[in-house]
Amino acid sequence: MAWNGSTDAPPTVRIAALAPSLQPSERRVAEAIAADVAAAVDMTAQQIAETVGVGRASVVRTAQTLGYDGYPQLRVALARERAFAGPAVADAPGALGIVRAAMERFGRALPHAAAAITEEGLEPFLAALDGAPRVLIAANGLSAPLGYDAALRLSSIGRPAEFIPDTLGQRILAAQMPADAVLLVLSGSGANQSTLDVVDAALGTGASVLAVTSFTRSALVDRATHTLVVPPVSESFQDELLLTSRVALTLVIEALVEALAARRGTSAREARAAALSVLSRSLGE
Repeated sequence: MAWNGSTDAPPTVRIAALAPSLQPSERRVAEAIAADVAAAVDMTAQQIAETVGVGRASVVRTAQTLGYDGYPQLRVALARERAFAGPAVADAPGALGIVRAAMERFGRALPHAAAAITEEGLEPFLAALDGAPRVLIAANGLSAPLGYDAALRLSSIGRPAEFIPDTLGQRILAAQMPADAVLLVLSGSGANQSTLDVVDAALGTGASVLAVTSFTRSALVDRATHTLVVPPVSESFQDELLLTSRVALTLVIEALVEALAARRGTSAREARAAALSVLSRSLGE
């Protein structure tokens, strides 16, 4: 599967989103590029191939999978990304230094969180979410907190959504969904088996599946009716494995709710006014 997101997305964002779908030789090339962008800019396709231990054709295929005509075009994109990236963030001494450095790294990556989202993909996603008579949310593992957040935010704009944390409970509800309902799936990996079981139960009733996930290729993407890909917020494959984060997914979900609120217009404003009224009465002096 080749890159089909925004043409403005930098190479490292494309690599992060496409990682699971790359062939082994392509993945080795992509990992080498992501690990040292500066070196990749100064190397030819042949030099990259020799460094990684693959054929030159694998380097060219990797560039094309990332959405470029060839490796020269990828080198130009890497140079552009490096020019606008700013200095690398280094960990400062002490706990506070580590916290600040981590937040700076997230800050550098977050502008690219929506790089894989296009207008053509977003509109039918929002239309399905807006028009469904019933919305059930599936989210498990590290993505489970996103389910709570999405359900509350959607309900606050007058788009009621159901979320229960128990995976078996999710599956039972999904198996009872009407065919015109929507299952909203939030999964970073797109491979959580408990979540996939819920998806299969919903598909068995004819319901639509809307997926928000981090990779362009996964078992979830293969099953989904509409998918929004939010690339991982990490500077390398190793970081994604060791420091798995749902920050980018959280941000995009909040933004999706705002887009849906704008789409719903007056009804969303009235729902938010009612929610604020309830909140104000619940606050003590």
